[in-house]
Amino acid sequence: MTILLHCAHRIDELGEVPDAWVVFDGGVIAASGSGLSTAPDVPARVDLGGARLVPGFLDLHGHGGGGHAYDDGGAELLAALAAHRAHGTTRSVISLVANPLGKLRERLSEIAALTALDPLVLGSHLEGPFLAPGQRGAHHPDFLRLPDPTALDTLLAAADGTLRQLTLAPELPGALELIGELVASGVTVAVGHTEADLETARAAFDAGARMLTHAFNAMPGIHHRAPGPVLAALDDPRVTLELILDGQHVHPEVAALLFTAAHDADGRGRVALITDAMAAAGAADGDYRLGSLNVSVREGLAVLSGTSRIAGSTLTQDVALRHAIDLVGLPPAVAVAALTAVPARALGLGDRFGLLEPGYAADAVALAPDGSVLRVWADGRELTA
Repeated sequence: MTILLHCAHRIDELGEVPDAWVVFDGGVIAASGSGLSTAPDVPARVDLGGARLVPGFLDLHGHGGGGHAYDDGGAELLAALAAHRAHGTTRSVISLVANPLGKLRERLSEIAALTALDPLVLGSHLEGPFLAPGQRGAHHPDFLRLPDPTALDTLLAAADGTLRQLTLAPELPGALELIGELVASGVTVAVGHTEADLETARAAFDAGARMLTHAFNAMPGIHHRAPGPVLAALDDPRVTLELILDGQHVHPEVAALLFTAAHDADGRGRVALITDAMAAAGAADGDYRLGSLNVSVREGLAVLSGTSRIAGSTLTQDVALRHAIDLVGLPPAVAVAALTAVPARALGLGDRFGLLEPGYAADAVALAPDGSVLRVWADGRELTA
């Protein structure tokens, strides 16, 4: 179906365009421009009445939402995806916490089947099990393990080519060697849940790792005598830095510093805003599970029950965009890019997702002046709540 969206204020990484229009032809953008008089004559027309129109959001890292967890699979996985799609996330990488290998294989196989059926699912992200015990965050310590080529091979086989990302701690024995195998298999490797120092993180990036999992969280911070993995990532234009911008994981002033410092060789931003959302995202406070661990959510803050340890977030990407503009003070085009073009490039998909340009995926979100989501299109179709 061919659809014309018009009378919009378009915002993407390339900048802002008033009185903009975009034509969807099936799942692809066929044309774009400004001024309704220049738009092609398309029978199906949607007047957006001046709403902001941005590319669909791409979440590299999330664990659930709407009261449902990705780790539970089945109907729970589908319901969690639907919750985030209503908030503008049109393409998702499904993250799994550390679990026994048998359960991870089962979930990876299920996600592989879903990826083949649903173009809005980009594949899976293993956040573990090769993590540092001392920086495990909300991962069960019993399910962590040292990097193991045999275990990795079984996980890769279960994912059947749909494992998009794997987070590991590069200081663990055998981790650097594992990075090469992952890269050769088409997996984006992220440094995270780590005790790595500056030199070890740099060695991981030189070995092929290209992301930093939720910068500043579950890793050493930037100390003046021990810069750690954050500075290693900032110093390397090849590396994308994930950031949870919920106002709780990272202070907005620190987030602003990250955006100022992180650019690639072409001057484009390298900070990707993620949700790292658990089941309570878009849902009420209460008691939940993250993997096999109990989580309590009070006033939107998720912590392991009985502790003060943060256990994922309750963030949705439309809220992250508002925080980027209102709390951090980013220009709208920079903020939008952190949810669209930057994560797309991190997965090697920058030629398909992240811009409202011809040839890109027909994914778009119409936003009200207050940043709330009005309408969502994905793969050329409007999504309904």
